[in-house]
Amino acid sequence: MKKALIASTALVLTAGIAAADVTISGYGRTGVLYQEDGVRGAIVTDDGDVYTASEAIVQSRLRMNIDATTSTDQGVDFGGRIRIQWDQGDDETTVAPGYVYVTASGLTVEIGNSNTAYDSAALLYNSEIGVYSRSFGNSRGDFFAFNTDGYPSYDNTVDLTNQRRNDYMGVMVKYAVAGVNLRASVVDPDQVYDGLGGDDEKEYSVSADYVWNDSVTLSAAYVKNGAGIDDNDQYLLGAEYAFNDKTDIGLLYIDNGEVLGDDSDLGKTITLYGSYEVAPLTTINGYVANNSADSNETDNAFGIGGSYDLGGAMLAGSVQRGYNENITADMGVQFNF
Repeated sequence: MKKALIASTALVLTAGIAAADVTISGYGRTGVLYQEDGVRGAIVTDDGDVYTASEAIVQSRLRMNIDATTSTDQGVDFGGRIRIQWDQGDDETTVAPGYVYVTASGLTVEIGNSNTAYDSAALLYNSEIGVYSRSFGNSRGDFFAFNTDGYPSYDNTVDLTNQRRNDYMGVMVKYAVAGVNLRASVVDPDQVYDGLGGDDEKEYSVSADYVWNDSVTLSAAYVKNGAGIDDNDQYLLGAEYAFNDKTDIGLLYIDNGEVLGDDSDLGKTITLYGSYEVAPLTTINGYVANNSADSNETDNAFGIGGSYDLGGAMLAGSVQRGYNENITADMGVQFNF
């Protein structure tokens, strides 16, 4: 009887493993990052001593996404994701809060530390260049996204103003059909203690993309109360034409919303970007951006970068100038797995 029980238990466990699918994906990167006037801000000690930051540092990252999925007999897929990430200079390796999802017939619902509709808009980050995937043509506004760093815990004795709590709840619904991608999301910064902090409004966002003939992409997105900040409303309009998978040109218009605790406007950003394969395995890319915020030293930013395909890895670098008129540059290697 005991042997039969052990055998049947082993059979059940084996069947469960066979039906499930667990994968690990992600990337690693390392390189040199240069920032005029220091990569990070200066430190002032209690004695009044000032320590300025280095202008060049080695910056590395290792990211692992753990995805687990299973399918029912009715063709419904269930799954979840947890992310493990280490960044050079962080105190510790972080395990991101996870999300679970269900998908069927092109409809997917994510619950937990979910992605958001605005952050998932197809063209939002397409002007990024270099090994660290950065661009001054990106949105300057605050909005929720999948949170890699985790949520700070708290107790009842600390000052909770403007802090993220640990019962953040996001829900995103997305639907894909015939080249059209539709998304809607809502994020409650704390579903237990509503209104506890100064940035505790619910964030709502929607986005829609359309891809025609694998060459033309149109994208639009809107977020209300971005990052839980009352009246921090933003929107994106974008279009891109791809000549092939290595050569494209695109245009973005972004309303960046407001600053937390401040009525100052982050301005509107217009970004023209593109990439071109100059030789086999070698691509150059760049952008020019204009932003109307009053705090800028200059309203114009630009960057040029390049990448070389190593076959399983990529050598990349860039030189950029921001709205503070400082130069930043990078060079390094990235591999995906």
